[in-house]
Amino acid sequence: MLSGPRAGCRLVGVRVAWLAVAMRAARTFVEGWPVWRQLTGSDPLGRGHAARSRATDELQNRNATADRVVDSICPYCAVGCGQKVFVKDEKVTQIEGDPASPISRGRLCPKGSASKQLVTSPDRVTTVRYRRPGGTEWEDLDLDTAMDMIADRVLAARRSHWQDEHDGRRVRRTTGISSLGGATLDNEENYLMKKLYTAMGAVQIENQARI
Repeated sequence: MLSGPRAGCRLVGVRVAWLAVAMRAARTFVEGWPVWRQLTGSDPLGRGHAARSRATDELQNRNATADRVVDSICPYCAVGCGQKVFVKDEKVTQIEGDPASPISRGRLCPKGSASKQLVTSPDRVTTVRYRRPGGTEWEDLDLDTAMDMIADRVLAARRSHWQDEHDGRRVRRTTGISSLGGATLDNEENYLMKKLYTAMGAVQIENQARI
């Protein structure tokens, strides 16, 4: 073992070496720190390269691999925000706002931003579900059977609640049918619904957008 001045010199040398390593590591850390790059570089506002990192540069837009983009409209409310639907292998991979929309100009609310789940969610119901009166289990029905059942119930409700007169006045109406239209229905669809329900004698005709 070394002793005396030589040992002291070696200890000082080790300390200096470690200090140099620590200083290089600290400098590397500081120079890689976004705040340091922002304060000392040409991007003082931190809106360009100062805010980027190696991980950022390696990121890829999740829509870059889409096969095609389909223009659509958000189905949630009456605003009608424009949407871009990205499709790959005939499956929806992402839905974003459409910058070309004069209504929303590329913006979507939280519900519109999450509308991809309407298509891709494993909990999405894709068949007509029916639970019989008194039943405890749901069963699947084909669409034609379900439509016939609905038509039969509409006619039965109209017939059982039909009024030719009320308080001596001729009314020719039914109180067994009402309509509450969805907020995303356009003018043409609302026009047809009003014509249909009026022809059936319904008087309670309303739309969600007014409530």
